[in-house]
Amino acid sequence: MRFMILVKANRDTEAGVMPEEKRIAEMAAYHEDLAKAGALLDASGLQPTAKGARIRFSGGQRLVIDGPFAEAKELIAGYTIIEVKSRDEAIAWAKRMPNPAGEGKEAEIELRQLFEFDDFAPSPSIDRLRQIETGSKG
Repeated sequence: MRFMILVKANRDTEAGVMPEEKRIAEMAAYHEDLAKAGALLDASGLQPTAKGARIRFSGGQRLVIDGPFAEAKELIAGYTIIEVKSRDEAIAWAKRMPNPAGEGKEAEIELRQLFEFDDFAPSPSIDRLRQIETGSKG
């Protein structure tokens, strides 16, 4: 089962404030533990939304909306994708993540399970997507 651990943004991440060395070292150790356990698939921090854009679909049109976006608490500042055997194991790993804002500060992460191809009814499109994914790994 794959899960994504989403790190919520805050004022600092949206301002482009880089984490201090101590937090980077804590995150590196955490991700090293995930890698040693064979659970780490991917991880990265995200640039502030001021450097991003949203695409709004409406009535057949696509409207580009440049960042920054309001409500920092609803934005994502980073992610870690893991593969584990159960939801409980995913929660255990998520609970081990260092506080992304620094110890003693308010922060929130969110754990979400990713869909797998087997979650969908068989179809030619799912077969095609499965081949694309297999091709990208091989």
